[in-house]
Amino acid sequence: VQLVESGGGLVQPGGSLRLSCAASGFTFSSYYMSWVRQAPGKGLEWVSDMAGDDGRTNYVDFVKGRFTISRDNAKSTLYLQINSLKPEDTALYYCARDLTGWGEYDYWGQGTQVTVSS
Repeated sequence: VQLVESGGGLVQPGGSLRLSCAASGFTFSSYYMSWVRQAPGKGLEWVSDMAGDDGRTNYVDFVKGRFTISRDNAKSTLYLQINSLKPEDTALYYCARDLTGWGEYDYWGQGTQVTVSS
């Protein structure tokens, strides 16, 4: 199993980014997938997840309306569209495979850094 994130970078407040997570080594459509972030000096924070088959999505309250999770099962890729970025969104963003849809992560990517600063 391999998860490889990309798409992070330095962006000004109010800007947008699209993060990607390329998955391999397993049947992607069979699993919930999540985005989890870690801000500097803080713990891991779940952001969003998406079911493998029926498209159900969930978000932490403070990103609703700004973040959109999606996936392309044919390409085994998970996405996170982030709009209206705020400095407090600065973090290392990880994608993770979720065994149950309840935060039981068994594989993680290496993360992609998002820095929001003027």
